[in-house]
Amino acid sequence: MKILCIGRNYVDHIEELNNERPAEPVLFIKPDSALLGKEVPFVIPEFSNDVHYEVEVVVKITKVGKYIEPKFASKYYDEVTLGIDFTARDVQSRLKEKGLPWEKAKSFDGAAAVGEFFDKSELSNLYDSVFTLEQNNNIVQKASTSQMIWNIDEVIAEVSKYFTLKKGDLIFTGTPAGVGKVFEGDVLEATIEGKKVLRLNVK
Repeated sequence: MKILCIGRNYVDHIEELNNERPAEPVLFIKPDSALLGKEVPFVIPEFSNDVHYEVEVVVKITKVGKYIEPKFASKYYDEVTLGIDFTARDVQSRLKEKGLPWEKAKSFDGAAAVGEFFDKSELSNLYDSVFTLEQNNNIVQKASTSQMIWNIDEVIAEVSKYFTLKKGDLIFTGTPAGVGKVFEGDVLEATIEGKKVLRLNVK
């Protein structure tokens, strides 16, 4: 199982971090060791003083695929959820300044929290679904999947050009604006179209 992640897929998030809008999806990978266990709190790593939450729609791949066309991509996943791509922003900034890869900032143990999966048919329109992240009962991120630069099927098509997708692979599809720092004692809750799929304590 691999975790494939898309960066810079929402214009407002690109702008809040003063990044350039990419001509194609920004792609990076987290190892399976980055997946946070169920009912396990997120522990802020000792090597960062500025870990950020980034809520994202996540899909689970159901069969092997390579060079998938966007029009067929929906046949490669049945379930969706929300996840949090934890990012050590201070570490990432230092790496970016030197033109180095982001793995230390994005792929450390526990850096990928995933909520409960549910059948995508439970959403009236997966391509226009509102999702939110609350930090201590305050909404900090809110967006619609319609705001993606590349929608879920286009993301799957792009990823499959470079990596063979296999059953159980997870794809994080990008985060909207509103990312921010997590603190010890925080409670993070993620909801899509009124369905709460993730609740996480920070330690």
